[in-house]
Amino acid sequence: MKYKCLVFDHDDTTVNSTATIHYPSFVEYMKRYHPEINYSLEEYVKYNFYPGVLEFFKEMCGLSDEEMKEEEIFWYEYARTHVADAFPGIKEIMERQKAEGGYIAVVSHSYAENILRDYEHNALPKPDIIFGWEQPLEERKPAPVPIYKIEEKFNLEPKDILMIDDLKPGLDMAKAAGIDFAAACWCFDIPENEQHMRANTPYVFKSVSEFADFLN
Repeated sequence: MKYKCLVFDHDDTTVNSTATIHYPSFVEYMKRYHPEINYSLEEYVKYNFYPGVLEFFKEMCGLSDEEMKEEEIFWYEYARTHVADAFPGIKEIMERQKAEGGYIAVVSHSYAENILRDYEHNALPKPDIIFGWEQPLEERKPAPVPIYKIEEKFNLEPKDILMIDDLKPGLDMAKAAGIDFAAACWCFDIPENEQHMRANTPYVFKSVSEFADFLN
């Protein structure tokens, strides 16, 4: 066991959900309420990477605070009725981690209930702890608070933990908490995103199998 705790992001790291759930929800919302706003899937992913999801909606799409609340409700209802498939190989990584006595944590910008539903749908091992979108704003990624709570709950040190994420907020959280970070670049091929990851972590993986080999 290379790390006692693997901290997984959810969307586009564990499950293929942006292309199948989050982006279609975004498109449908904008079509109804802001038809003048159009972004491709690749642009949506790139801007969720940087400047981040909240900044994307507020600053780039120009949604007001009230519209942000409405969009979040729309997204929640859409995500609640859709499930995403896990990337092949993720289940085996998680099962091995648990079998060897390790922990699985999830720190995500999705709601915990949706994360658990996706885990059940894909027969993934139940996470030992989840920090989702329902957490207070100041405790969501990129804030390092979830990592500190994981360390406290499971009596771990920074060297015991690896964060796996496809977006910059996960990287920033890992750096702030002083833990290792693995860039999950197996869902989308966005050159700008990958370049930023390679400049900030030695662990960049283009496939789940590459990541599995790293953990061996």
